[in-house]
Amino acid sequence: MSRDTDLDVVEVDTDAESGYGESAQSEWTSLRSSIMNYHYENGRRYHAYHAGSYWGPNDEKAMEQLDIGHHVFNLLLDGKLYLAPIPEDVEQVLDIGTGTGIWAIDFADTHPSARVIGTDLSPIQPTWIPPNLHFEVDDCCDDWVYGKDSFDFIHVRGLYGCVADWDKFYKEALDHLKPNSYLEQVEVSVVPKSDDGSTNNTVFEEWGRVSLQAGDAFGKTLRIVDEAKEKMIKAGFVDVQEHRFKCPVGPWAKDPRLKVLGKYNRLQWEMGIEGWSMMLLTRFLNWTRQEVEVYLARMRQALRDPSIHAYQEKYSYPPLPLLFLLPFPWDLPYPTTALITKPMT
Repeated sequence: MSRDTDLDVVEVDTDAESGYGESAQSEWTSLRSSIMNYHYENGRRYHAYHAGSYWGPNDEKAMEQLDIGHHVFNLLLDGKLYLAPIPEDVEQVLDIGTGTGIWAIDFADTHPSARVIGTDLSPIQPTWIPPNLHFEVDDCCDDWVYGKDSFDFIHVRGLYGCVADWDKFYKEALDHLKPNSYLEQVEVSVVPKSDDGSTNNTVFEEWGRVSLQAGDAFGKTLRIVDEAKEKMIKAGFVDVQEHRFKCPVGPWAKDPRLKVLGKYNRLQWEMGIEGWSMMLLTRFLNWTRQEVEVYLARMRQALRDPSIHAYQEKYSYPPLPLLFLLPFPWDLPYPTTALITKPMT
């Protein structure tokens, strides 16, 4: 058997004895605390791993809102979990920013032959899960730890405001996809719109402006819904397709399907607006908690105003590579999806 003689020698840390003196229990306690010692601020709970790198809380209220959001996406896509033309017997799947893990669980249940990995900064996923699924605490902004050409399908949903360097992110995704495989990203716009101008000069218009400003101050754009397609193509993805959808905020639409969508989307907004805004506005725009609460009270009142016909845009980028871009609860009509394919090499 031949030996590779080009490998670098691993240097020994002469001070490493301290790490060996720890008991297994104390080491486990230390490592666990780095991901489980949650941070509390303005009445909400936030992730401990890479604390401060994500704006959203991870408490029970946030988890319930995320699950309602999953239902909104399901309604939007007529029960489909994805648009990419992947085979039913797809093998290796990565769900980035898995949140409560609800998408990954549903996917693993319906694709029992697949090996599914869900990653997130917060270990808030359930333990009772399909045997072909496991969750990992990980930051997608770090260098990826998987082997090159590892995945047949990478799913991304709701990473707006999570990534500082999207060019690097898409390069990592491309490098870790097998040839002729798919990336699907679903994002939402944080800028609510209306076809009849009813959002003009309202708190909805203010919400869009303030949200974009907060994301810019945070250093992680909330504009990725409009920038993803160009960045994917720049990274080397091919056949990038964009699909845009409108998702009403409230039951004002005449169409029965959109009316139901609007009801659930408004519920998501009502549960989510505090978590979407509190950390960003107090830390990065220097608002007080009281100022944020007044702002949110105005938004809750507007959400129940039948004269305001707001919707969110959702974007989708499919065929070979797939990407979904949806407008966020701030502009959530339909989920946005983008399908992107990695070219054959």
